[in-house]
Amino acid sequence: MAGYETNIGRAPVFQDAAWSAGRFLRRDHSLPAEPEEDVLYQGDGAALHSMQSTMKAVLVVHGGAWAIPDCMSESSVGGVKAATLGGFQVLKRGGTALDAVETAVRALEDDPVFDAGHGSVLNACGEVELDAIIMDGRTLATGAVSSVRNIAHPVTLARAVMEQTDHVMLTDRGANLFADSLGIATVTNEVLVTEYEREEWRKQQKYSVGVKNLFNSQCDHDTVGAVALDSHGDIACATSTGGIRNKMVGRVGDSPIIGKSLSEAVDSSLQYMAERVNGGGGVIAVSRAGDWTAQFTTERMAWAAMEGDVLSYGLNPKEVFQETLPDFQRVVPQHQS
Repeated sequence: MAGYETNIGRAPVFQDAAWSAGRFLRRDHSLPAEPEEDVLYQGDGAALHSMQSTMKAVLVVHGGAWAIPDCMSESSVGGVKAATLGGFQVLKRGGTALDAVETAVRALEDDPVFDAGHGSVLNACGEVELDAIIMDGRTLATGAVSSVRNIAHPVTLARAVMEQTDHVMLTDRGANLFADSLGIATVTNEVLVTEYEREEWRKQQKYSVGVKNLFNSQCDHDTVGAVALDSHGDIACATSTGGIRNKMVGRVGDSPIIGKSLSEAVDSSLQYMAERVNGGGGVIAVSRAGDWTAQFTTERMAWAAMEGDVLSYGLNPKEVFQETLPDFQRVVPQHQS
């Protein structure tokens, strides 16, 4: 039985989510007592087999599943590659999956080509409202923020909700008050908006393009996300988004909401999404064994993955490019508030 963490479209989903820190949760959802060595447990706590003390590290990143125009294709692929390299450097240093996905998503939030942080789409009033979530597969803890404003890195604020509060999600004014209490710097709405987005928003205001039209046409930006497996065997995921253009003020999408488990793997998940909501989507997934995939049913999705010294990436359906980086020594900047 395989345990998967998937990042489906806009929402992180745990398949067989009871896998935690290389151990299977008991039926009462408690962890077995810490073993003297890394041992895999199942259901009633019976030991199955010893695990290797060090597992292969994997990081998969996506920049959103939508009809990416040609003028943005190169920068989209370049952005997910850069985010993947930055996050994977954390794993190479022995860092946690949680740190790796936060680092990767922060890079995407800094890149104006993506609908997250800088580059986010505008709501009906011409304002940026941001959603983000982060989840720790080791503990199953999660933190999220929704409809937060003037924050450059909502994924970091979501992690603070997880680690520094007794809550799972903070929204709107409450999320901003929490950010203020932590001393997280704010930025103006204009700093988060690109000229491209401003022009697209004006066009849609003029022609009254509705949110449903944008969703079904796949012509709007989408969520960014990352999922990682670290050398300790722990998994984490994170997503961040500015939502969908022209949304009502206060609208919260599915990005910061913990999803339900799906009975099948990636192909079935995408088919399920198409049947239920008549829309396309994308999935990045990592198994506890280190197997990974990146698939989508939209016209395009910029994605990248790093395993060992091989960087894989793509944009179009069934497209996979690979680069070998044996001397990869990228330095990751320290986080800033």
